[in-house]
Amino acid sequence: MSATSKRSVSEFNNELKLKGFNVFRIEDDSSSTKIYSRKDFYKICLTTGQSVIHYSDKSFKTDGETVLFFGNPHVPYSWETLSNKYVGYTCLFSEDFLMLSERSELLQQSPLFKLDGTPVLRISDEQRVFLNSMFENMIREQQSDYSQKDDVIRNYINLIIHEAQKLEPSKNFQQNQDALSRLTNVFLELLERQFPIEGIDQPLKLRTAKDYASNLAVHVNYLNRAVKKVTGHPTTSHINSRIINESKALLLHTDWSINDIAYSLGFDYPTYFNNFFKKATGTNPGSFRKSLV
Repeated sequence: MSATSKRSVSEFNNELKLKGFNVFRIEDDSSSTKIYSRKDFYKICLTTGQSVIHYSDKSFKTDGETVLFFGNPHVPYSWETLSNKYVGYTCLFSEDFLMLSERSELLQQSPLFKLDGTPVLRISDEQRVFLNSMFENMIREQQSDYSQKDDVIRNYINLIIHEAQKLEPSKNFQQNQDALSRLTNVFLELLERQFPIEGIDQPLKLRTAKDYASNLAVHVNYLNRAVKKVTGHPTTSHINSRIINESKALLLHTDWSINDIAYSLGFDYPTYFNNFFKKATGTNPGSFRKSLV
Protein backbone atom coordinates (compact mmCIF):
# COMPACT_ATOMS: atom_id res chain seq x y z
CA MET A 1 0.00 0.00 0.00
CA SER A 2 1.44 3.35 -1.02
CA ALA A 3 1.35 6.71 0.71
CA THR A 4 -1.11 7.80 -1.97
CA SER A 5 -3.57 5.07 -1.03
CA LYS A 6 -3.15 6.00 2.61
CA ARG A 7 -4.05 9.58 1.83
CA SER A 8 -7.11 8.41 -0.05
CA VAL A 9 -8.48 7.00 3.21
CA SER A 10 -8.24 10.47 4.73
CA GLU A 11 -9.78 12.01 1.64
CA PHE A 12 -12.61 9.51 1.80
CA ASN A 13 -13.25 10.41 5.42
CA ASN A 14 -13.32 14.09 4.52
CA GLU A 15 -15.96 13.39 1.87
CA LEU A 16 -18.33 11.76 4.33
CA LYS A 17 -21.38 13.78 5.30
CA LEU A 18 -21.10 12.15 8.73
CA LYS A 19 -17.76 11.23 10.25
CA GLY A 20 -17.20 7.50 9.85
CA PHE A 21 -20.38 6.81 7.87
CA ASN A 22 -21.71 6.72 4.31
CA VAL A 23 -24.70 5.14 2.58
CA PHE A 24 -25.69 5.14 -1.08
CA ARG A 25 -27.69 3.37 -3.77
CA ILE A 26 -25.41 1.20 -5.83
CA GLU A 27 -27.04 2.03 -9.18
CA ASP A 28 -27.26 5.76 -8.51
CA ASP A 29 -23.75 6.60 -7.31
CA SER A 30 -21.20 6.99 -10.10
CA SER A 31 -18.38 6.57 -7.57
CA SER A 32 -19.92 3.50 -6.01
CA THR A 33 -17.44 1.12 -7.61
CA LYS A 34 -14.54 2.78 -5.82
CA ILE A 35 -16.28 3.11 -2.46
CA TYR A 36 -17.98 -0.26 -2.74
CA SER A 37 -14.57 -1.93 -2.76
CA ARG A 38 -13.35 -0.21 0.40
CA LYS A 39 -12.27 -2.63 3.11
CA ASP A 40 -11.26 -0.28 5.92
CA PHE A 41 -14.86 0.14 7.10
CA TYR A 42 -17.56 -2.22 8.28
CA LYS A 43 -20.00 -2.74 5.45
CA ILE A 44 -23.64 -3.74 5.08
CA CYS A 45 -24.91 -4.37 1.56
CA LEU A 46 -28.40 -5.21 0.36
CA THR A 47 -28.12 -6.35 -3.26
CA THR A 48 -30.14 -8.06 -5.97
CA GLY A 49 -28.38 -9.73 -8.89
CA GLN A 50 -25.98 -12.50 -9.84
CA SER A 51 -22.64 -12.52 -8.07
CA VAL A 52 -20.01 -14.59 -6.31
CA ILE A 53 -18.82 -13.37 -2.93
CA HIS A 54 -15.47 -14.67 -1.67
CA TYR A 55 -15.13 -14.19 2.08
CA SER A 56 -12.01 -15.56 3.74
CA ASP A 57 -11.92 -19.15 2.43
CA LYS A 58 -15.68 -19.33 1.76
CA SER A 59 -17.56 -18.66 -1.48
CA PHE A 60 -21.21 -17.65 -1.83
CA LYS A 61 -22.96 -17.60 -5.20
CA THR A 62 -26.16 -15.61 -5.70
CA ASP A 63 -28.42 -16.33 -8.68
CA GLY A 64 -30.39 -13.12 -8.85
CA GLU A 65 -32.04 -13.20 -5.45
CA THR A 66 -31.70 -10.48 -2.81
CA VAL A 67 -29.01 -10.99 -0.18
CA LEU A 68 -27.78 -9.11 2.85
CA PHE A 69 -23.99 -8.99 3.18
CA PHE A 70 -21.89 -8.01 6.19
CA GLY A 71 -18.26 -7.09 5.53
CA ASN A 72 -15.71 -7.06 8.34
CA PRO A 73 -12.54 -4.97 7.73
CA HIS A 74 -10.48 -7.65 9.47
CA VAL A 75 -11.50 -10.37 7.00
CA PRO A 76 -10.33 -10.43 3.36
CA TYR A 77 -13.12 -10.61 0.81
CA SER A 78 -13.88 -9.85 -2.83
CA TRP A 79 -17.01 -9.52 -4.93
CA GLU A 80 -17.60 -10.67 -8.51
CA THR A 81 -20.65 -9.27 -10.29
CA LEU A 82 -21.98 -11.72 -12.89
CA SER A 83 -24.83 -9.70 -14.39
CA ASN A 84 -25.35 -6.19 -15.75
CA LYS A 85 -28.45 -5.66 -13.63
CA TYR A 86 -27.08 -5.40 -10.13
CA VAL A 87 -28.86 -3.04 -7.77
CA GLY A 88 -29.18 -2.31 -4.09
CA TYR A 89 -27.60 -0.34 -1.30
CA THR A 90 -24.27 -0.09 0.50
CA CYS A 91 -23.71 1.28 3.98
CA LEU A 92 -20.19 1.86 5.30
CA PHE A 93 -19.31 2.80 8.85
CA SER A 94 -16.37 2.77 11.22
CA GLU A 95 -16.37 0.94 14.52
CA ASP A 96 -16.03 4.32 16.22
CA PHE A 97 -19.26 5.48 14.61
CA LEU A 98 -21.22 2.82 16.50
CA MET A 99 -18.99 2.92 19.57
CA LEU A 100 -20.37 6.38 20.25
CA SER A 101 -23.67 4.69 20.95
CA GLU A 102 -24.53 2.97 24.22
CA ARG A 103 -25.76 0.06 22.10
CA SER A 104 -22.30 -0.52 20.60
CA GLU A 105 -22.07 -3.94 22.28
CA LEU A 106 -24.48 -5.18 19.64
CA LEU A 107 -21.71 -4.83 17.07
CA GLN A 108 -19.25 -6.78 19.16
CA GLN A 109 -21.68 -9.55 20.12
CA SER A 110 -23.34 -10.03 16.76
CA PRO A 111 -22.25 -13.29 15.12
CA LEU A 112 -22.66 -11.50 11.80
CA PHE A 113 -19.54 -9.45 12.54
CA LYS A 114 -17.46 -12.22 14.03
CA LEU A 115 -14.59 -13.42 11.87
CA ASP A 116 -16.00 -16.93 11.61
CA GLY A 117 -19.61 -15.83 11.15
CA THR A 118 -21.85 -16.23 8.09
CA PRO A 119 -21.63 -12.94 6.18
CA VAL A 120 -24.28 -13.58 3.49
CA LEU A 121 -27.98 -14.08 4.18
CA ARG A 122 -30.77 -14.66 1.67
CA ILE A 123 -33.70 -12.29 2.08
CA SER A 124 -37.41 -12.89 1.51
CA ASP A 125 -39.58 -10.38 -0.36
CA GLU A 126 -41.11 -9.20 2.90
CA GLN A 127 -37.70 -8.71 4.49
CA ARG A 128 -36.45 -6.94 1.36
CA VAL A 129 -39.22 -4.35 1.63
CA PHE A 130 -38.36 -3.69 5.27
CA LEU A 131 -34.60 -3.48 4.65
CA ASN A 132 -35.08 -1.26 1.60
CA SER A 133 -36.94 1.18 3.82
CA MET A 134 -34.10 1.14 6.36
CA PHE A 135 -31.53 2.07 3.72
CA GLU A 136 -33.77 4.74 2.20
CA ASN A 137 -34.30 6.20 5.67
CA MET A 138 -30.53 6.33 6.22
CA ILE A 139 -30.04 8.07 2.88
CA ARG A 140 -32.68 10.63 3.78
CA GLU A 141 -31.18 11.25 7.22
CA GLN A 142 -27.67 11.53 5.79
CA GLN A 143 -28.85 14.33 3.51
CA SER A 144 -30.85 16.12 6.20
CA ASP A 145 -29.80 19.05 8.36
CA TYR A 146 -30.98 17.44 11.58
CA SER A 147 -28.28 17.90 14.23
CA GLN A 148 -28.85 14.46 15.79
CA LYS A 149 -29.02 12.50 12.55
CA ASP A 150 -26.03 10.36 13.52
CA ASP A 151 -28.07 8.94 16.42
CA VAL A 152 -31.00 8.24 14.10
CA ILE A 153 -28.73 6.44 11.63
CA ARG A 154 -27.22 4.32 14.41
CA ASN A 155 -30.73 3.20 15.27
CA TYR A 156 -31.34 2.12 11.67
CA ILE A 157 -28.06 0.18 11.60
CA ASN A 158 -29.00 -1.57 14.83
CA LEU A 159 -32.43 -2.44 13.40
CA ILE A 160 -30.78 -4.00 10.34
CA ILE A 161 -28.45 -6.05 12.54
CA HIS A 162 -31.37 -7.20 14.70
CA GLU A 163 -33.34 -8.18 11.60
CA ALA A 164 -30.38 -10.16 10.30
CA GLN A 165 -30.00 -12.00 13.60
CA LYS A 166 -33.50 -13.37 13.12
CA LEU A 167 -32.49 -15.05 9.88
CA GLU A 168 -31.17 -18.58 9.58
CA PRO A 169 -27.93 -18.78 7.60
CA SER A 170 -28.65 -20.23 4.19
CA LYS A 171 -27.74 -23.90 3.96
CA ASN A 172 -27.20 -24.01 0.21
CA PHE A 173 -24.35 -21.51 0.05
CA GLN A 174 -21.07 -23.32 -0.63
CA GLN A 175 -18.80 -23.40 2.40
CA ASN A 176 -15.52 -25.30 2.38
CA GLN A 177 -12.92 -26.43 4.90
CA ASP A 178 -13.16 -27.04 8.59
CA ALA A 179 -12.87 -24.55 11.43
CA LEU A 180 -9.09 -24.95 11.82
CA SER A 181 -8.50 -24.29 8.12
CA ARG A 182 -10.78 -21.27 8.15
CA LEU A 183 -9.03 -19.80 11.18
CA THR A 184 -5.61 -20.44 9.64
CA ASN A 185 -6.57 -18.76 6.39
CA VAL A 186 -7.94 -15.73 8.20
CA PHE A 187 -4.74 -15.51 10.27
CA LEU A 188 -2.52 -15.69 7.17
CA GLU A 189 -4.56 -13.06 5.38
CA LEU A 190 -4.50 -10.80 8.43
CA LEU A 191 -0.74 -11.27 8.70
CA GLU A 192 -0.26 -10.25 5.08
CA ARG A 193 -2.43 -7.18 5.52
CA GLN A 194 0.02 -5.75 8.06
CA PHE A 195 2.48 -5.13 5.24
CA PRO A 196 4.14 -3.29 3.65
CA ILE A 197 5.19 -0.82 6.32
CA GLU A 198 4.41 2.56 4.78
CA GLY A 199 6.18 4.95 7.11
CA ILE A 200 8.26 5.26 10.22
CA ASP A 201 5.27 6.79 11.97
CA GLN A 202 3.08 3.78 11.09
CA PRO A 203 4.71 0.87 12.94
CA LEU A 204 3.60 -2.73 12.83
CA LYS A 205 0.43 -3.10 14.90
CA LEU A 206 0.30 -6.88 15.38
CA ARG A 207 3.64 -8.27 16.46
CA THR A 208 3.08 -11.50 18.39
CA ALA A 209 0.91 -14.61 18.23
CA LYS A 210 -0.98 -13.23 21.21
CA ASP A 211 -1.69 -10.00 19.29
CA TYR A 212 -3.18 -11.96 16.40
CA ALA A 213 -5.18 -14.24 18.69
CA SER A 214 -6.66 -11.21 20.44
CA ASN A 215 -7.57 -9.62 17.11
CA LEU A 216 -9.18 -12.86 15.94
CA ALA A 217 -11.03 -13.30 19.25
CA VAL A 218 -9.56 -16.75 19.96
CA HIS A 219 -7.19 -18.11 22.60
CA VAL A 220 -3.56 -17.99 21.52
CA ASN A 221 -3.13 -21.73 22.18
CA TYR A 222 -6.07 -22.53 19.90
CA LEU A 223 -4.63 -20.31 17.16
CA ASN A 224 -1.21 -21.96 17.48
CA ARG A 225 -2.74 -25.42 17.35
CA ALA A 226 -4.80 -24.59 14.26
CA VAL A 227 -1.95 -22.98 12.33
CA LYS A 228 0.51 -25.77 13.20
CA LYS A 229 -1.96 -28.49 12.20
CA VAL A 230 -2.87 -26.89 8.87
CA THR A 231 0.53 -25.51 7.76
CA GLY A 232 3.03 -27.61 9.67
CA HIS A 233 4.61 -24.47 11.14
CA PRO A 234 3.76 -22.59 14.34
CA THR A 235 2.16 -19.16 14.33
CA THR A 236 5.35 -17.42 15.46
CA SER A 237 7.27 -18.95 12.57
CA HIS A 238 4.91 -17.37 10.04
CA ILE A 239 5.05 -14.00 11.79
CA ASN A 240 8.84 -13.98 12.07
CA SER A 241 9.30 -15.05 8.47
CA ARG A 242 7.10 -12.22 7.22
CA ILE A 243 8.89 -9.68 9.43
CA ILE A 244 12.26 -10.83 8.11
CA ASN A 245 11.06 -10.43 4.52
CA GLU A 246 9.77 -6.95 5.28
CA SER A 247 12.97 -5.96 7.07
CA LYS A 248 15.00 -7.01 4.01
CA ALA A 249 12.75 -4.94 1.77
CA LEU A 250 13.11 -1.89 4.02
CA LEU A 251 16.89 -2.27 4.14
CA LEU A 252 17.00 -2.56 0.37
CA HIS A 253 14.43 -0.02 -0.77
CA THR A 254 14.50 2.75 1.86
CA ASP A 255 17.09 5.02 3.40
CA TRP A 256 15.65 4.59 6.88
CA SER A 257 18.14 4.09 9.66
CA ILE A 258 18.35 0.64 11.17
CA ASN A 259 16.95 2.07 14.39
CA ASP A 260 13.91 3.41 12.53
CA ILE A 261 13.38 0.07 10.79
CA ALA A 262 13.57 -1.71 14.15
CA TYR A 263 10.92 0.53 15.70
CA SER A 264 8.67 0.35 12.63
CA LEU A 265 8.70 -3.45 12.89
CA GLY A 266 7.62 -3.41 16.51
CA PHE A 267 10.94 -3.89 18.30
CA ASP A 268 11.33 -1.88 21.51
CA TYR A 269 15.10 -1.69 21.13
CA PRO A 270 17.33 -1.82 18.02
CA THR A 271 19.49 -4.45 19.73
CA TYR A 272 16.52 -6.82 19.79
CA PHE A 273 16.03 -6.31 16.06
CA ASN A 274 19.73 -6.85 15.33
CA ASN A 275 19.74 -10.13 17.25
CA PHE A 276 16.46 -11.22 15.63
CA PHE A 277 17.74 -10.47 12.13
CA LYS A 278 21.11 -12.13 12.66
CA LYS A 279 19.55 -15.27 14.10
CA ALA A 280 17.34 -15.60 11.03
CA THR A 281 19.83 -14.63 8.32
CA GLY A 282 23.29 -15.21 9.75
CA THR A 283 24.26 -11.56 9.36
CA ASN A 284 23.34 -8.26 11.00
CA PRO A 285 21.14 -5.64 9.28
CA GLY A 286 24.02 -3.24 8.61
CA SER A 287 26.12 -5.88 6.89
CA PHE A 288 23.12 -7.08 4.91
CA ARG A 289 22.44 -3.55 3.63
CA LYS A 290 26.09 -3.02 2.67
CA SER A 291 26.15 -6.31 0.76
CA LEU A 292 23.37 -5.01 -1.48
CA VAL A 293 25.24 -1.88 -2.53
